[in-house]
Amino acid sequence: MEIDKTKPYPVINPLECKSCSRCVVACPKQCLSIGKKLNERGYYAAEYAGTGCVGCASCFYSCPEPNAIEIHIPQKG
Repeated sequence: MEIDKTKPYPVINPLECKSCSRCVVACPKQCLSIGKKLNERGYYAAEYAGTGCVGCASCFYSCPEPNAIEIHIPQKG
């Protein structure tokens, strides 16, 4: 999956994700889901659909795990 880096997008650290689904529920654009691949700790990490992120950071603020998700927002100009 190729992500358009000229638009906002979430970066999910699959090792830190604990499959709580809070980011999935919090996303107003429904562009996150729980994946089907187990991470090294035995959890199904959240995944980005590849499009739809508006950079609102609801997923970031709802996540209880430090460093599990961050939002990249490109600079204008």
